[in-house]
Amino acid sequence: MDEMRTDTSRPQALRGRSRSRSRLHARTRHGARGQDGGGTSGSAGAARSVQERRRVRRSRRPLTPAQRRELVRNRLIESRLTPNAISLTGLALNVLAAVLIWERLFLPGGAAFIVGSVMDTLDGRYSRMSGKGTPFGAFLDSTLDRIEEGIVLAAVAAIFAREGRPGAAAAVVIAVLASLMVSYTRARAEALGVECKVGIATRPVRVVIISAGLVFARGADLGSFSLLAPAVYVLAALSVLTVAQRVLHVREALDGGR
Repeated sequence: MDEMRTDTSRPQALRGRSRSRSRLHARTRHGARGQDGGGTSGSAGAARSVQERRRVRRSRRPLTPAQRRELVRNRLIESRLTPNAISLTGLALNVLAAVLIWERLFLPGGAAFIVGSVMDTLDGRYSRMSGKGTPFGAFLDSTLDRIEEGIVLAAVAAIFAREGRPGAAAAVVIAVLASLMVSYTRARAEALGVECKVGIATRPVRVVIISAGLVFARGADLGSFSLLAPAVYVLAALSVLTVAQRVLHVREALDGGR
């Protein structure tokens, strides 16, 4: 009887093992199918997100010039750049220009003068645009403008003196004095309550004349001609004329207000 029981129990154990194995295989297959389905759904979701990003990029319109200026303005305002830093950078470039002119490197000297003068015009605009301007900054800007123009013309006068051209050197001295008087007459007129922006030789015009003379000076490798001395003569004459124009303008404005 015990042997019969043993013989009957063995097939039952084998059947139980086969059933457990079949169940394990079924679970494994089901899990694999679930993983394949999850991977398919994940890839589909990624594809959808890429398509949505492409649609958003396509729907974005290009920025207008006004929007670009506003974006640049906001970024500059948020930066640590100050108008005084721009003014000091212009001063450094003009000092460099004077050194290059003294070494008779007129073309790079003219380029440094042009860039430095552009910096001088940008500092005031940036001050008004960003709201970072201060009364001292305005005073510093005006003072440095006079120094920069004077130091470059002083280097030009030294070149003429070295070449034995006293007439051209004297014209540079007259141009420097007249340029200072152009700015002084405006400052005094505005102190009296008179707006005084009249005249031919304003600051931008003087910068253009000096730049042309430096770039096309003899030794600038742009031709055999020299425009440095003619530019100085024109600058001196126009500056003197501008001083006279502003004096007459202020006289008329004050006499008319009586």
